[in-house]
Amino acid sequence: MTAPGEAARPKPARRPTIKDIARRAGVSESAVSFALNDRPGVSQDTRARVRRVAEELGWQANSAARALSGERAGALGLVLARPAQTLGVESFFLQLVSGIQEVLSARKIALLFQVVEDLGTECALYRRWWAERRVDGVLVVDPRTEDPRPELLTALGLPAVVIGGPAAPAAVAPHPDAAAQPPLATVWADDAKAMARILDHLYGLGHRRIVHVAGLPGLAHTERRICSLRTEAALRGLDARHVRSVTTDYSDAEGAEATRRLLDDARPPTAIIYDNDVMAVAGTAVAAGRGIPVPAALSIVAWDDSALCRVTHPRLTALVRDTPGFGRLAAQELLAVLDGGPHRTVQGELPHLEARESTGPCPHD
Repeated sequence: MTAPGEAARPKPARRPTIKDIARRAGVSESAVSFALNDRPGVSQDTRARVRRVAEELGWQANSAARALSGERAGALGLVLARPAQTLGVESFFLQLVSGIQEVLSARKIALLFQVVEDLGTECALYRRWWAERRVDGVLVVDPRTEDPRPELLTALGLPAVVIGGPAAPAAVAPHPDAAAQPPLATVWADDAKAMARILDHLYGLGHRRIVHVAGLPGLAHTERRICSLRTEAALRGLDARHVRSVTTDYSDAEGAEATRRLLDDARPPTAIIYDNDVMAVAGTAVAAGRGIPVPAALSIVAWDDSALCRVTHPRLTALVRDTPGFGRLAAQELLAVLDGGPHRTVQGELPHLEARESTGPCPHD
């Protein structure tokens, strides 16, 4: 009986079973199993009737049972090991996931997404997912210059696509229960050429003191951008003391603090390149707070374009790339690997620089 003053608690809906489908379709449970798992032993008419009834009842295969039977889990994994405070303000990963989800939805495949504190926790999670057969493969982001994940995934035999840069795993003995794997598939963007495009633009405007406010140190794409800036500056005969990079955690707070330090220099930069949109907006606000006009006294470039860059005053010059398209490409490559295709290294579309009001001719000292 329901206690006085206590509302009756509704019973949870019962999930339909193979027995329910068999009863309604008028066939045996084994016939239902054959029909739903595309196995021979039933006629095409029976197969169609069983599937129609299953859909009417809202039946879904049990993922745990599928895993025990050796079938696919119907899910891909994505783990993000980033400082939690930086995720809410950066649009890149939201756009990347939207592109991934677009591809997976068309195949009715789930995306298992988790944020963790560090790389060690990420690796432990891969081991658990592999042991529990929770996912059929994983999408690996933020490749590092020294990265244990490709070696681990290769040893486990867990299919993967590395997003953001070539990262071949070391030669390792595969896990005894895993098939030997070739190097992981990779989709990547040419950060070196993208940086060259930005430097071309600023150099053409007369800038010779250019600082790159980079993201997290140790990430492969951060190191590529830093290296490219150094190389491109040398090709143009620029002084390495005045064309350099400083690293941050990608947050608006560290972007603003880096800007303050740079503007306090005896010879501050005349142009700053920020590795994401939120740091560029934060840097613009610091300049405005000090009465430094953009772009008359300071030019600003954001690596990734977003709505923030287009609504900030002045509108920010930004590197425009199809981030959802990059996510779609990664998901397509992983699905191709799962379908038996080769592990390829595929380059994404080279981004272009959208010149707006935040960059202009270098001011005279």
